[in-house]
Amino acid sequence: MGYKSLHDCVVDLERHGHLIRIKEEVDPYLEMAAIHMRVYDAQGPALYFENIKGSKFPAVSNLFGTLDRSKFMFRDSLEHVKRLVDVKMNPMSVLKKPLQYAGSSMVALGALPWKKKAAAPILYGQTKITELPQIVNWPMDGGAFVTMPQVYTEDIQQPGIMHANLGMYRIQLSGNDYIPDQEVGLHYQLHRGIGVHQTKANQLGKPLKVSIFVGGPPSHPLSAVMPLPEGLSEMIFAGALGNRRFRYFYDEEGFCISADADFVITGTVYPNENKPEGPFGDHIGYYSLIHPFPLMKVHKVYHRKDPIWSFTVVGRPPQEDTSFGALIHEITGKAIPQQINGLHAVHAVDAAGVHPLLFAIGSERYTPYQKVERPQEVLTIANQIFGTNQLSLAKYLFISAYQDNPALDIHDVTGFFTHIFERIDLSRDLHFQTNTTIDTLDYSGDGLNAGSKVTFAAVGEKKRELARSLPAGFSLPRPFQHAKLAIPGVLVIDGKAFSSYEEEKQALAAWTAAAKEMDWKGIACIVLADDAEFVAANVNNFVWVTFTRSNPAYDIYGIDSFNNFKHWGCYGPVIIDARGKPHHAPDLIKDPSVEKRVDQLGAKGGSLHGII
Repeated sequence: MGYKSLHDCVVDLERHGHLIRIKEEVDPYLEMAAIHMRVYDAQGPALYFENIKGSKFPAVSNLFGTLDRSKFMFRDSLEHVKRLVDVKMNPMSVLKKPLQYAGSSMVALGALPWKKKAAAPILYGQTKITELPQIVNWPMDGGAFVTMPQVYTEDIQQPGIMHANLGMYRIQLSGNDYIPDQEVGLHYQLHRGIGVHQTKANQLGKPLKVSIFVGGPPSHPLSAVMPLPEGLSEMIFAGALGNRRFRYFYDEEGFCISADADFVITGTVYPNENKPEGPFGDHIGYYSLIHPFPLMKVHKVYHRKDPIWSFTVVGRPPQEDTSFGALIHEITGKAIPQQINGLHAVHAVDAAGVHPLLFAIGSERYTPYQKVERPQEVLTIANQIFGTNQLSLAKYLFISAYQDNPALDIHDVTGFFTHIFERIDLSRDLHFQTNTTIDTLDYSGDGLNAGSKVTFAAVGEKKRELARSLPAGFSLPRPFQHAKLAIPGVLVIDGKAFSSYEEEKQALAAWTAAAKEMDWKGIACIVLADDAEFVAANVNNFVWVTFTRSNPAYDIYGIDSFNNFKHWGCYGPVIIDARGKPHHAPDLIKDPSVEKRVDQLGAKGGSLHGII
């Protein structure tokens, strides 16, 4: 729909039964987040918070909480945008081929940003940071954060909206050492669009202008999280998806302002000025800890008449960003595979925190005149995946050959693992990258942004039948004895808390030596965990614990393992040590007293009665 504002979207959703109002006063400290998570878990409606303690502004969340609701919001443009993705969102390409893209050409024209200041709604008034809803999602969070921002920056050497970046990076509004109403913290990775802009500004010794948009038509926040090719304007995408050109102008201080946003915070980042940011309960399911990140000196806070603050909650998947991912997949379809020759499909496994675990299917065409017996082309594809946009943040990549099973479903987690472990040669088909970069939010490595990667590549015929149950009387050497089968061929065991890497290397060497004499027929992988019952209870628990709590180069061992010419492999099952380590970040744990308050909203007469 061509919503002119977030308010128009709220009215439309409410009219069609996709949104409810929370009339009771709610506390932005933990309670709003708890309400949001409870309703999201119930696959409930979008939420409009009318009465927020300490703020005169209302708020909305869970807009993108279900794929059906997202499709409803973009019901008039979604199909056209899917077709535009095929031409990389280039309106001129569409206009040159009007017959091929019949019906989409007007969408292409409507995608071009429009510089327009006259009567811009955002110029209605100004406020202060402390007057905004001070939403804190998790008990250990360092302060209030903006969790649905659109952070706008321009290339200092190529100014203008067509070379700008619009990204969704978290913003810390309060807490730590920030001066109230004068400073906020920015958190982003240096290889992202804003990081590239800041690096250029730093090299020139010049400040970077930053504009933070909150609210606006729902196509705007979605454009900020879309995995668009480098250099392609998110504002073009927002215009196409929203059926309304992205309206903007520059204020008297030279900051770009989104005319249709509900709030715009402007500020400046000066070279090498940082302050401690965090902690923050993040999407992997743990806190990201306190680290120095760029400091933004606040200039102004604009707002439109009757503005609505937009927010979301992140935590252990699934959360609303899971539904964002589903919508992105709906729109992009085959766009990412088209960027890598030979790649048929790639899937970031949401239950594993998205970035830690990737599944991929590639071609094997290097030797068409002979039977494929080992990974070849898929290894080239794997290296390209690890070098592509946000896929580069992954730690574990499991890749199969399309020719082995053209019907293999990359979204069937158990089925995909089964396919890999039936075929993989563990003495040959594990390929490591050590001392490299991983996701900033992932603390399984040996430092911030530091860790390792591994590719599990499997092609060819089945090599083994995987065990689907443990034989009667199955037992293991001490101290790892309690065993549960998580999925076919994958055994989860516990029995000893992690101490230190030096001690564990010796302990595991002794354990694997004793375990070498066992019959491991049907077992391809062993996971060491703190609680085997929890990990094996369902596939979501299995992938979350296994791939968020391990650093491949440090935490992969094997039964009957060896090193040969710098290649590591094993003849028995591979072992992934997914126990908690002293350097890991704390889990996200909800506040029981807050949960009880949310229960009251679900009681008869409460705004959430019949929903939670």
